[in-house]
Amino acid sequence: MNIIEVTNLTKTFSGINVIDDLSLSIKKGSIYGLLGPNGSGKTTLIRILLGILNYDKGEIFIIKKGMSSKETLKNIGYMPQQSSLYQDLTVFDNIKFFASIYNAEKNINFILDLVELDEIKNKKVSRLSGGMKQRCSLACALVHKPKLLFLDEPTVGVDPLLRAQFWSYFNEISKNNDTTIVVSSHVMDEAEHCDKLALIRFGKLIAEGSVSHLLEKTNSNNLENAFLKLSK
Repeated sequence: MNIIEVTNLTKTFSGINVIDDLSLSIKKGSIYGLLGPNGSGKTTLIRILLGILNYDKGEIFIIKKGMSSKETLKNIGYMPQQSSLYQDLTVFDNIKFFASIYNAEKNINFILDLVELDEIKNKKVSRLSGGMKQRCSLACALVHKPKLLFLDEPTVGVDPLLRAQFWSYFNEISKNNDTTIVVSSHVMDEAEHCDKLALIRFGKLIAEGSVSHLLEKTNSNNLENAFLKLSK
């Protein structure tokens, strides 16, 4: 069963197609990667799927409904690339604020434990390291236990250890909560964590499939070479 269906999606800025006749489908409960270089249209696509940006052509169905549905939106979590945290509030109060939007205050302690923030929950966000701020942003996106979670470059700028911890969280969330995760990245070695990938360049979908499928299709030994071959 697909949780997202996108058909012939096009978005134009100043006469340029930043999303160009793109179609894809995302299976419920999977981790789906949007992989491509900076400027390829990944963030624009996520913002369209969230209903933040309008689009010019195409169709989008999420959880069997259009994006105008309030029922759909309450089942979606979003961690943007740029932090949306309140710097003068504590970790706990930031998470509590986002939880209150969805009447999900009962989940706060569970989320603090999941992303290992319980010991610093009373610290102001302004005093946290970049990695801890990323964890707090993830907690805010997860606190209402969404069915669908969008993560825009969630591991950018974090150290390898924290990156590995983040992917451990993502896998646990996907498997234990049956949450579908859509994650964007330009880091090729992160792709192995995804069940399926969309390779995007200049707003176009150049290929879609599992890592093994894409490697076999291009007769490549790594995803970077596969991407380069498919980009020609």
